[in-house]
Amino acid sequence: MSPLPLPVRVAAGLVASAVEQARELPRLVVELPVTAVSQALQASMRVQQKVTELAIKGDQALSTLRPAEERPSWATFDDEDEDLASGNGASAVRELRPHRTPAPPAETAVETAAAATAAAAEGDTPERAEPAQPTASGPNALPGYQDLTIPQLRGRLRHLTADELRTLLEWETTHDNRAPFVTMLTNRITTVTEG
Repeated sequence: MSPLPLPVRVAAGLVASAVEQARELPRLVVELPVTAVSQALQASMRVQQKVTELAIKGDQALSTLRPAEERPSWATFDDEDEDLASGNGASAVRELRPHRTPAPPAETAVETAAAATAAAAEGDTPERAEPAQPTASGPNALPGYQDLTIPQLRGRLRHLTADELRTLLEWETTHDNRAPFVTMLTNRITTVTEG
């Protein structure tokens, strides 16, 4: 048997492909919206990336003409005093804390926290002794400490020394003994004394 001519074989192949694609049409109709949305999102992401790249290049080019501010005027942080006195051209003056060297090793803080956690787990509560110089809502190391949430406390801890952190831990274990606060203070003491 001799092979059929090339145009006949090509026509048969086209018909077979058309039949296969007709069978796939229901699946393609379902996938089409998802595919279209996906491609639109990809195109949008590519445009955003290009715009960002151009902005970065523009910032680099402009930085040679005008140096950036070290701290922009719009940058504010939770731990800054918003009530700084400023009037009639007077600038606010802040008291600087002297740099202190860490005192005892972290093991004492870890042991204190471990003992407090173990006592709390057994149901024993330590006697509530008043600190040497308490304020109404916390120790002197961090006024208003008792009213802080975990995220607020996390933001303020990085500015405290190891001694101040130990004072807070002692105050926490003798007053509310809240497990998340004890854990956070213990971890921060370890980080400060080992770092």
